[in-house]
Amino acid sequence: MSDLLERLRGRGWRMTAQRRVVAEVLDGDHVHLTADEVHSRAVAKLPEISRATVYNTLGELVSLGEVLEVSTDKRAKRYDPNAHSPHHHLVCANCGQIRDVHPGGNPLADLPDSERFGFTVSDVEVTYRGLCPNCASA
Repeated sequence: MSDLLERLRGRGWRMTAQRRVVAEVLDGDHVHLTADEVHSRAVAKLPEISRATVYNTLGELVSLGEVLEVSTDKRAKRYDPNAHSPHHHLVCANCGQIRDVHPGGNPLADLPDSERFGFTVSDVEVTYRGLCPNCASA
């Protein structure tokens, strides 16, 4: 059973067959699927699931704070189930592959007061860009 499924059960979220399949598709490390990728994988498990159901379920999961909506470039939004562990993203500038990274330090604390311009900063998103090993060797 996935961590996402466990979290959703713990919240008392009504677990329909469609919702279960979407949560199962999102299970795993370094998962950053587009809505269309979630749909195609969900259809393989539950052929009658509709695109609208997948999109609605993803929207609910984002609203609940159980899945992050990640937009690292001008490509489609991606969905990250690693919502409860602070992390950053490493993105291939060529193919768009995304990996979760957990560097040391505290980027929020690294922003000096003189650069906050009076803002009360509550969150930081860091995206590292470069080429994945496959694209770098091509």
